Amino acid sequence: MLYLSGKIQRVLIVALLSILSVWDEEFRKFAAFDYTLSVLTGTGAKKADTLRHMSGASLQVAVVNYESAWRLETEITAWHPDLIIADEGHKIKTHNTRQSKAMYRIGTFAKYRLLLTGTIITNKAIDVFSQYKFLSPAIFGNSFYAFRNRYFDMVGYGNHTPVMKKSMEPELTKRLHSIAYRATKAECLDLPAVTDIIRVVELEPSAMKVYRDLVKDSFAELGKTEVTVTNILTRLLRLSQLTGGFLGDDGSAQAISAAKLAALEDIIDEARQENKKLVVIARFIPEIKAIRKLLEKQSIDYSCITGEVKDREVQISRFQSDPEVQVFIGQIATAGLGITLTAASTMVFYSTDYSMSNHEQARARIHRVGQHENCTYIYLAAKGTVDEKVLKALQSKADLARSLVDDYRHGLNPFS
Repeated sequence: MLYLSGKIQRVLIVALLSILSVWDEEFRKFAAFDYTLSVLTGTGAKKADTLRHMSGASLQVAVVNYESAWRLETEITAWHPDLIIADEGHKIKTHNTRQSKAMYRIGTFAKYRLLLTGTIITNKAIDVFSQYKFLSPAIFGNSFYAFRNRYFDMVGYGNHTPVMKKSMEPELTKRLHSIAYRATKAECLDLPAVTDIIRVVELEPSAMKVYRDLVKDSFAELGKTEVTVTNILTRLLRLSQLTGGFLGDDGSAQAISAAKLAALEDIIDEARQENKKLVVIARFIPEIKAIRKLLEKQSIDYSCITGEVKDREVQISRFQSDPEVQVFIGQIATAGLGITLTAASTMVFYSTDYSMSNHEQARARIHRVGQHENCTYIYLAAKGTVDEKVLKALQSKADLARSLVDDYRHGLNPFS
């Protein structure tokens, strides 16, 4: 409407690298007006050259990823977009990153700014500051620390954890909605119901012994160093790897357990008997390799997206349209955005990370426009392990790392 009313001529869309092509596809499907769209790819010089030569009477649309946006800041500013769209805007939720700072500066030159996200607040309400600074500094100001001091109390060990002041909740909510439009799935889409199922998996005795030893070692190691979120998560990472069946780096991972793989095999058999497709989400590459090997052994055709996969569109299209492709395997950090997997109504979380954003985005791949069946989410959780802590944190939207730090400071073993 801005273009048709003569208010804009040039649009810059900044998105995640993995979903740049989605914008090209959606424009081709739905744009009922003349436009020229270029996805900026290749070397930095090539991207800059493409941008410099974009001109014409129709709407000019340039699509670039966040990492490139800050590197091309001078060229983008010279191109002078009238509208800047920050897609998956929670990418700039941290105020002091290069991407965020560049988006603030670039945004000041545009007449219009739009931020799109389904997860503007994931674990912490403080995340809204940076996104709103891009949209309009008039809402929460330009100073992160002034914003934090106004709306939050800093608590926990070292006063590092922001907790919203109850007295300030109404004001923050009012300001938040002053320039925002929120549409929930329930309000605008006639989507089917969802069901969450936790399937408890028992690790083999030998694997459980390795796990308990690693818990003890991890706790002991914490006593030798500064207890920080990073140190906690580093040790939690190893424990999470083990519950998925492996220990060690991706290239030299040692197989420890096949418990989750056996549970997944049963789920796959159930889906095949019902002639239904299945989406499997996992965090670690060794897990994905093991799942692929299982499917290949059973001659089950599948699609797969990890950070190493280049032909994302082909993988998605095969799963969505080819009845022979029965399973989709996705790495949660790279397959949770900008894709539609509605050919399946069941998603299995073989493992998950600690990001609420990644978790919600992954779930939305099957529960979206085009889905006509009730959706089922199956979580594989190793009994008596950190899997249970992670799921509990995701369900309650708690900051897992901070709570584990606090556990340690109160004399508890955060990993047990």
